[in-house]
Formats: sequence, C-alpha cells, structure tokens
Amino acid sequence: MSTAEAAATAQARAPGSTIKFSSPRQIPVVGVVTEDEEAQGVFKPVDLNCVIKLLEETGKDDLEEKQLKSVKKMVQCYQNGLPLRDLAQIFKILNLCAGKIKKQPHFIEPACNILKLCGLPFLKKKVSDEITYAEDTANSIALLGDLMIIPSSELRIQICKCIIDFYHAEPPKQHITGYQQASSSYKIKMAEVGGLAKIMVQSLVLFENQLVEKLWVLKTLQHLSASEVNCTLMVKAQAASGICAHLNDPDPSGQLLFRSSEILWNLLEKSSKEEIIQQLSNLECLLALKKVFKNLFTRGLSHYDRQLRNDILVITTIISQNPGAPMIECGFTRDLILFATFNEVKSQNPLVKGLKFSNSYEDFELKKLLFNIIVTFCKDLSTIQLLIDGKVILALFTYVKKPEKHKIVEWSAAQYEELQLHAIATLSSVAPFLIDEYMLYQGNAHVLAFLEWCDSEDSFFSHGNSFHGTGGRGNKFAQMRYSLRLLRAMVYLEHETIHKDLCEKRAIQQLIGIFKNIISKYNDKEEAILLEIQSDILLILSGLCEHHIPRKEIFGTEGVDIILHVMKTDPKKLQSGLGYNVLLFSTLDSIWCCILGCYPSEDYFLEKEGIFLLLDLMALNQKKFCNLILGIMVEFCDNPKTVAYVNAWRGKKDQTAASLLIKLWRKEEKELGVKRDKHGKIVDTKKPLFTSFQEEQKITPLPANCPTIAVMDVAENIRAKIYAVLGKLDFENLPGLSAEDFVTLCIIHRYLDFKIGEIWNEIYEEIKLEKLRPVTTDKKILESIITASENIGKMVASLQSEMIESQACQDVQNEQKVYTKVQATHKQRELANKSWEYFLARTSNVKTLKKAKRLQEKGIESSRYSEHPPNAVFHPTDIKGLHTTVPSGGVVTVESTPALLVGGPLADTDIALKKLPIRGGALQRVKAVKTVNEPEKSVPA
Repeated sequence: MSTAEAAATAQARAPGSTIKFSSPRQIPVVGVVTEDEEAQGVFKPVDLNCVIKLLEETGKDDLEEKQLKSVKKMVQCYQNGLPLRDLAQIFKILNLCAGKIKKQPHFIEPACNILKLCGLPFLKKKVSDEITYAEDTANSIALLGDLMIIPSSELRIQICKCIIDFYHAEPPKQHITGYQQASSSYKIKMAEVGGLAKIMVQSLVLFENQLVEKLWVLKTLQHLSASEVNCTLMVKAQAASGICAHLNDPDPSGQLLFRSSEILWNLLEKSSKEEIIQQLSNLECLLALKKVFKNLFTRGLSHYDRQLRNDILVITTIISQNPGAPMIECGFTRDLILFATFNEVKSQNPLVKGLKFSNSYEDFELKKLLFNIIVTFCKDLSTIQLLIDGKVILALFTYVKKPEKHKIVEWSAAQYEELQLHAIATLSSVAPFLIDEYMLYQGNAHVLAFLEWCDSEDSFFSHGNSFHGTGGRGNKFAQMRYSLRLLRAMVYLEHETIHKDLCEKRAIQQLIGIFKNIISKYNDKEEAILLEIQSDILLILSGLCEHHIPRKEIFGTEGVDIILHVMKTDPKKLQSGLGYNVLLFSTLDSIWCCILGCYPSEDYFLEKEGIFLLLDLMALNQKKFCNLILGIMVEFCDNPKTVAYVNAWRGKKDQTAASLLIKLWRKEEKELGVKRDKHGKIVDTKKPLFTSFQEEQKITPLPANCPTIAVMDVAENIRAKIYAVLGKLDFENLPGLSAEDFVTLCIIHRYLDFKIGEIWNEIYEEIKLEKLRPVTTDKKILESIITASENIGKMVASLQSEMIESQACQDVQNEQKVYTKVQATHKQRELANKSWEYFLARTSNVKTLKKAKRLQEKGIESSRYSEHPPNAVFHPTDIKGLHTTVPSGGVVTVESTPALLVGGPLADTDIALKKLPIRGGALQRVKAVKTVNEPEKSVPA
C-alpha cells in the first residue's frame, strides 16, 4: 500500500477535520484544580467548547500561545484519568492539535501529553456509561490509528505507547469522588470494535525506511494480535504477507524478526489458517523465509537464534501444506531436504560445510521438525525427484538399526531413541512414494533385521519419551510398533516385487514367530501397544497371503493357531477400549486372506473348532462383526466338511446356527424398516423386501452401468449373505427352529426370487418414466415376470398363514395338555390330603384305629389261600406285639438308648430273644441264644 492509499484510508478521520460522534449531549465542563480542591478530588468547571472553538480559530498573532495554554490547562485537569463522557471532546481536541503539527511543530508536545492521558484508566460516573459511550469510545480509539499519518516520529511513537498501555493498565493516581475506573479490558474491547488493528497494519507502509517507528508499530501489533477479533481484522488488511515480505529488512537489534514471527504465530493460531497460508504462499514471502532460515541455520549460535530458527521452520511447514505454494520454484524445498539429510548422508554442498548438530534441545527439535517437513513434501508428487536426489530414504534408514553402545554420537541415548522412532515413522509416509529407492537400499532386509533385534532378548532400556515412544518404556515395543507400521505401509501397496522379496526373506515365518513370542511372554499384559503390534502383524500377513495359495500354505497350521488364540479372547474385553476390536477385525481379515482357499488350513481350522468360535462371535450380536463373519461363513461353506460343524454348534439356551442366522435376519429387517406384521408375515406381496429407504427414494432412470437402489441393497446389508449361508446348509433340514423361525425362513428361501422381481419392477418403472413403449412380446414377458414375482409373494404369504394357524392349533393342544396335567396334579393332591386325614384319624381315635386294624387283618386273610397244600411250611407274616395299622417293612433297629441298659430295641418280643443275645440289663432270663446260619454282627456299645 502506498502512502497516498494509507492517507485515503484515514480520510474520514483526517487530523484537523471535524469528527461527528453519536451521543448527543451538552458540552462537558472541566476546571483548573487548586491544591485544596485537588486534595479533595473535585473539578473546577471549565468549558471544553471554548478550547475547541479556540483551536479552530485562525489568523490572530498571539493565537498559538493561547491555544497551547488552553490545551495545557485541560491536560492538567485530567491527570487522574479521562471520563468517558468527555472522551469524544478530548479526542476532538487531540485531532485538532495533530492537524496543526505540520505547520506548527509546537503542538507536538500538547498532542503527546493528551496521548499520555489516554494511557490512564477511563473513568465512569455511572455503571451504564461503558454502554452509553461505547460508540464514541470506539471511534475515539480508532482515531489513534488515523493519527499515524502525521509525519512526526515523536507523535507516532507516543501513539504506539498509548495503545500498548491498554494492555498494561495502571491504577489512577488519585481517586476522584463520584467516578469509578472502567473495566481493565474496556479499552481493548473498544479497540477491537473500532478496528484499530486493521488501521495499524495499513500504516506499516508509511515506515518502510523508518526502523524505529516500524519497530514500535510491530510491537503494538504484537499486543493487538493477542485477540482473535484483531487477528481477523489484520488478516483482512493482508498483515501476514505484508509483515513476512519485510522479514529481512535491516535491523541491528533483531527485534523486527522476533516481533514479526510472533505476529505470524498469533495470526496462524487465532484466525483462519487457510487464509494465512494463502497470503504467505507467494514467491516474495517464501524467498524472505528462505533467506531468514538459511542465515539462522548457518550463522545462528545463540539460544535465541535457534529458537527463532525453529519458529520460522514451523511456519514454513504450515505453508508447505499448500500444494500451490512455490516452495520448489524458490529453491526452499531443495535446501530443507539438504538440511534434513546432511548429517546422515555426506554432502559436498558448501551450504552445510562444517555444520554439525549439537545435542542442545533446540537442535534436537530442529531435527524432528525437518523430519516433519519431509513428510509434508512427500504429499506433493512434484517433490519426489528432489527426495530421490537428496537420498532421503538412505538417510532415514541409517536409524533403522540396533543402537551401538560404544559409538560416539552427537545425541544422547534418549534423544537418539526418539529420533530413531521419528525416522521410522517418517519412512512409513515417504517410502510408499519411493518404491525403487526403498528396494535399492534393501529396505525389507533392514526392517526385518531390526524386527529380529526387537524380538530378541538383548538387554536394552527404552526411555519411552515423546509421542512416538508411548508404551515403550523399558522394552522395545515402540521400535517394533513403528517397524511393523513401515512394513504394513509397504505391503498395502500390493507391489508384487516387495511381496516376493519379503517372502524370500522368510517374513511370514518371522512374523508368526514374533506373534507367538508375544503370546507366550506377555499374554497376561493388557497393553494397547501390544494389541496394536499383534493387529499389524496379522494385517501384514493378510496382505502377503491374499490371492496366493503357496504363501497360504507357508502360513499353515502355526498361523491358524495364532488366529484361534485371538478368537478365544474374552468378549468382555471388546469393550475395554484398548484395541481388542481392531485386533479382532485384523484376525477376521486374516481368516479371509490366509486360510480360505487353502484346503489343509481350512480343515485344520475346522478341526480346531474355528467355526464354533466364529459362530460364538456372531452370537454376540455386534453388527460391526456380523457382516465380515457372514462373508467368511459363505466362503467356508464351500468346504463340504463345514456344514456338519455348523449344524453341530449350539449357543446359549441350545440355540442352533440356523436359528441364530434367522434371528439376525429379523433384526436386520427391523433396522431397515421392512414391513412385517406381528408374526413376521409379509405385508406387501408386491414389494416383500422393500426397506424404508427404498420407500423414500423415488425410482429415477440411470445409465446401464450404474447400479440401482435394489442392486445396491444387496451389498448394503447382510440379508444376501444370510441367504447364501442358509442355502449352503440346505433350507429343508435345518435343526432347532421355532414356528417363528419357519415363518421367517419362508421369506429367506425366496430371497433371490423376490430380489429378481424387485429389479424387474424397477426396470418396468424406469421404462414408464422414460416414456418408452416396449414391443408387444417384450411387454407381455415383462408383465408376466412381474405377475409371477407377485404370485410368489402371495404364495409365501399363504404358506406363512398356514404355519401361523398350525402353530396356533398346536399351541391350543399344548395348552390343553398342560391343563390336563394340572388337573391330575390337583386330584393327586386331594387324594394325598384324604389319606393324611385318615391317618390322623387312626392315630387320634381308638375306634377308628380298631376298625382299621380289623379291615387290615381281613384284607390279609382274604389274600391268603383258603387251603394249604400238603407238606407246606407256613410262615407267619405278622409280628406279634406290634400295634400299627400300616404295612410293616423290614425290621429297623433304632439305637437311642444304650443296649446294655434296656437289652435292645425289641427286648420284649419273641424275635428279640431269637435275634439278639443280651447279656445283663433288665432282661436276663435267657443267657445267650445263637441262631443257625446267622452271620455274626458287632453290637454297638
């Protein structure tokens, strides 16, 4: 912006011109304060209108002296602060004084004195004054920026000091009765409202050759850029490009570079980053940044210079994210690549001759920032050749090796470890774009050798510092994680040369071995880094084995074992947030890529009950897994041995695989909004599979190569896969299904017919929309296809109705059986109650007891033969001496009283005398009796 343009910007508030303020009020009155009145904080009234009128007068000889004297008196009056109600008039006086400076230099001092008063707190008489006089205050503060056009160095510097004082408010020298200090942020807020920051940026063009004023303006902008509002205003004034373009202006103090970089930082943080990048993405700004960075890199020795160098590099990194920035054209990209690699790859470039990094914190941060900007460069394909010329891959691979203990390096152990991890992470981003360079420098061999060291038992204590070292303290997990990420990035390229090289170097066996070691050593640890390592190993193996049967055979049973181990993970851990979900997805991907298609591996997987584990996972009803598992099941069912395993599986409550799949179908249709009645029966026979989304979308004619909504529906949900699995299992012989399952199975069985009819219906509707008329034969065929599809729907609905009715009848019969069983139970209970009552009657009533006894004896007699056969031995069946009316069972000896005291439990009966020899006690008339062929038994004491 030229000086003339800057003047035009401030034309509305030019010094000496009349300023209009919005608050209509009477002219304030101030006064000259005596010593006694000053002690009391009281103003003696003075008419400010007279001061303004006096300053506006011209032509008198002694007028200048009177004007200066009146302004001086006014300044003395406001030594404790400026009341908000008087602010508009005071700034009008300031504007008039500033307008006279060019012809009357004596007015510089009063103008500067008024500006000093502006640095004092604003005073308010009422709480509402801040709102009432907000517009006047904002216009008054904005006038400060307009006054920068006055060609007076002293005035400009004082204006800058005044604005800076807004951010360092001092308390009033003396409290004035009836006034309160305005809030400390009031001035800052009014500066934002008045757009002061934008005006100050525009004034920078006035000081291109005036270093002192420029430094003061930059210091002012540094304070103003602490606010988001001001940063937005500064961006509109093209502050970023204007400041950046002059970074190399001569400045012995170094303040210009420091303050300019600080302002750029604030603009990037507190305003639109995209707009700032766009402003800085021009050749002039990038050349200035390049020159500054090169000077600081090659000549900066102090702590301050190194910090500033790093700040400039961060700003450059942000700019380099814009593909349109002319980084290559200005040569900045080539220089930065050189600076990033000269320490690892020797260069004859004089720019880096004799340069060496120290182990200071700033140089360490610089090295990491250079790695970051290389990652940014690789996203722009036009820089690929520069990365090749700079041997970036070779430089980064110098870190992919076992740390050498006795080698003297410029970094500490912790710093080298962090740089090593950062370099490997950088390789993961850069190497996929430089495949030839990666293979040229034997990248796979480096990484596999480094992985072998990571998996070894070598003693190594990792510091685990920084972002890249998370989870790697005291072990080599962090190194392993980033090495595997690099391998995964290269394998995902699907470049056969890389895959072949890895397999020739036995990468599959090595990775399986690493996985098995992790399982055996750290199976009890639940760390996110270990789960990530396992996931990456499985993904790499999937990438190597996919579509390649010989490699699947190399994967073999050992690979199947590690997959089965992961699948046996406790389902509760899937919700832990540590990464078990990702590990499980990687495992399912490995089944798809490493097992399916290799019959020995498939058979081994089946023998180890892998299908059972898959169905267990599917039974968890987690939709994120179901789709992938069903896809695996469809492929597995091509193996004739699979069906038997699937049918043999049982879940909770003896659920079968078929029942689980049908349940998933119902759940999927419910989520899709398919119309079904309460029994699961088809509602619309014309559109039996239509989802709510399909109902909402209108059919529109599409090109032949574009899939329609009906076709897309097949891929967007799991119904097609459920149909395929059940078809492989045979719809007619599915075990463990309920009536509801059979009703749903009718729809699944006809899924393909329904879907074909749906597609033909779409074709018919598109023909109508395009107003085409098919030939008669085609029209008849089309209508017959649609009618046949609808008839299938009606047939299925009829079959479902029969099943529902049959089930209802069966339910009634089952219910009747239950009622019959309940009645029998009640009848048995009644008989038991009557028997009990009769028993109680026999025990409580003697007559009833005798009657029962007679009936018992009568029953016994009637059951005997009336005539005994000759020579028959009659054995009595009753026990004499018993008085019971219940059938007698075997003799039970109850030992409650010691036998020595009572002579045994049946001492008063004949059988006791025959069976039990008694010695002593109450019954001693028989000394001993021994029965023939009776085994001897010990009598308890």
